Amino acid sequence: MDTLKSYLPLCWFKLNPLELPRSYIFLKRNVWFYYIVEYFLQANMTDDPIESFYEVSVETLLTLILIALLLYLNKALSAFVQVSTALFFISNVVSVFVIPVLVWLTVSENTLSYYLIGLLMAWEFGLVSYILRRILIINVPASIVMALIYFATTYYGAYTLGQLI
Repeated sequence: MDTLKSYLPLCWFKLNPLELPRSYIFLKRNVWFYYIVEYFLQANMTDDPIESFYEVSVETLLTLILIALLLYLNKALSAFVQVSTALFFISNVVSVFVIPVLVWLTVSENTLSYYLIGLLMAWEFGLVSYILRRILIINVPASIVMALIYFATTYYGAYTLGQLI
């Protein structure tokens, strides 16, 4: 619970992910939670559980590979656990808010639910950009570009590779 409390300020654009505690157990739990939530979301969108399994597996693997590559190129591979945990954690926190809004959107198709989904996606994008800015020590425009590369690699890359499998 202490580790959760120490990572929570990231969601408000506070703290440096490199200064957070290293916990393999917390990383493992965050990856599992991320995987289960992403699988749930993907399976509901595609109606094919096997395709969803491949896509979410590739997405999770691409995320871990991209984090390792970015940290290796920045000569900060020793922070892999903290950075991976930070990125999976913020995604999980946003997902906790996204799921009820998606259910609301599916049931009612209310315009406000579309705005909330957009706002939550912007929040996650901003958090990823913030984390990348702090770990790579780059300016805001560069961190936005890196966040775009991150999302394109993990989500669109997983979709493309999932279609090939």
